[in-house]
Amino acid sequence: MSDRIVQKLNILADAAKYDVSCSSSGSNRANKNKGIGNANQGGICHSYTEDGRCVSLLKILLTNHCIYDCAYCVSRKSNDIERAAFTVQEVVDLTINFYRRNYIEGLFLSSGIFKNADYTMERLVSIAKKLRLEHKFNGYIHLKTIPGASDELVHEAGLYADRLSINLEIPTKEGLKLLAPDKSREDMIIPMRYLKNEIIRTNEERKIIKSTPTFAPAGQSTQMIIGASGESDKHIIQTAQHFYKNYHLKRVYYSGYVPISYDKRLPEIGTAVPMVRENRLYQSDWLMRFYGFRADEIVNDNHPLLDLDIDPKLSWALRNQHAFPVDINKADYHFILRVPGIGVQSAKKIILARRFGPLRIENLQKLGVATNRAKYFITCLGFQQLYADKPGSHIKQYILAQSSSKYIKNDSQQLTLF
Repeated sequence: MSDRIVQKLNILADAAKYDVSCSSSGSNRANKNKGIGNANQGGICHSYTEDGRCVSLLKILLTNHCIYDCAYCVSRKSNDIERAAFTVQEVVDLTINFYRRNYIEGLFLSSGIFKNADYTMERLVSIAKKLRLEHKFNGYIHLKTIPGASDELVHEAGLYADRLSINLEIPTKEGLKLLAPDKSREDMIIPMRYLKNEIIRTNEERKIIKSTPTFAPAGQSTQMIIGASGESDKHIIQTAQHFYKNYHLKRVYYSGYVPISYDKRLPEIGTAVPMVRENRLYQSDWLMRFYGFRADEIVNDNHPLLDLDIDPKLSWALRNQHAFPVDINKADYHFILRVPGIGVQSAKKIILARRFGPLRIENLQKLGVATNRAKYFITCLGFQQLYADKPGSHIKQYILAQSSSKYIKNDSQQLTLF
């Protein structure tokens, strides 16, 4: 590998680190005709598959040159940074060579905007097309769709990539207009709507005509930058819910803004978004996707910000104490999911296990339930919580009491607050 290629790789791999929306979840591209690679279901880019494997991908920008001047972006045209650009063939060669050396299992490719959206998108598509057709590469490919690109190029990208993504960047139109006045939210919405419709159309067509080419089999995703324009967690989570519902997204990714300039429109240098806020947003996202929560149950006008001290599921339980305790032997699956300490797999096991008889606390432990948390919110055979009838003796104080040992535990597993 030449020194110039290494230099480009260092620059463009570092620039790509701000885009976190990379995952191969949902892809299952089989190797055919003695090709190279195989995209399996599971994560990529130092993520973990269901069987515990750690997998990675080549994550780079095609270029960090850009015609836009987005205040939050390190690659904006007014920023004084070292610039570089790969050719189409250089990216293809890097991907194949790294794959043959077992460094990667796929490619995540994004880009700054060269001249215009179509000019850049055409090069991204050319890379995926060369890998698939000339090198018979069957590994995972994730392409960023350039807002404003033509439907024809977006369609072609979907034929060769496993997943496509269009970054919303800022959660609200007002925030985007303030920090990226050259960009339009509608330019982001149009390709997202097109992708949704094409994925639905090709999936339906494949049910009738088996030879119909796959189109973006791992779906589409997006990313929002949080903390750059002052939106509350309520705005962010409601935006995510809207796009999950109306655009059939596989994932919404949340990237905490890292202050990189002294622009008055942005947070001050040294005030980076706490990592725990990102974590809480991902937990909330998980609750919407797998636990049946609505956005307004997690955050609302009365609670517009997520609690950074406790996870959103526990926060919901503390705000809805009237719903507890839950009888684990009678409650339906969807409400069992709302008990802190019980996950999706544990809830399914509970529903199956109680067919054979009523469950005790020790049975729940064997099923994988985190009973040290769940026991405050449930009843089951031989186990019931007792709460002292005193002002302030509610679940929240009881939960907090765990860390300070301010509770009494009697021999019958009944717990009472001071």
